[in-house]
Amino acid sequence: MKYISVGKLKTPFWKDAAAHYATRISRWRRLEASEVRDGDAALPQDQRTALEGRRILEALTPQDIPLVLDERGQHLTSPELAELLRRMDHDAQGRACFIVGGAWGLDDAVRQRASRCISLSHMTLPHELARVVLLEQLYRAECILRKVPYHH
Repeated sequence: MKYISVGKLKTPFWKDAAAHYATRISRWRRLEASEVRDGDAALPQDQRTALEGRRILEALTPQDIPLVLDERGQHLTSPELAELLRRMDHDAQGRACFIVGGAWGLDDAVRQRASRCISLSHMTLPHELARVVLLEQLYRAECILRKVPYHH
């Protein structure tokens, strides 16, 4: 499994939380993290997201199956996310690659490349929090698949 995100986690508590869940996930599954550089803050918003989008697309490998996280995406329950991962593992067509955009979201080119668009919430989340929520939900999905008593 892999995730690509824009920018580094700068706030210490987000870094700690992300590391916490990444460590837990790594008990069962290899997790590759790829951070692409933020677009230049001096650029207009559309040019900034386009630049970040190009960097995201360049970070994808042929084995990656891009799953974009976007507030307009499909809403899944935690068990549904676990089932999606189970099916992807069973189909063995590639590896799930979750994509978290930057502060201004994702460029349309990234959304068009995605095999699926998933929402973490109806609400807009700061991109650092979205990364932590993603990792927690991936850990929860692994627990569901392994019948570990974490998910209630």
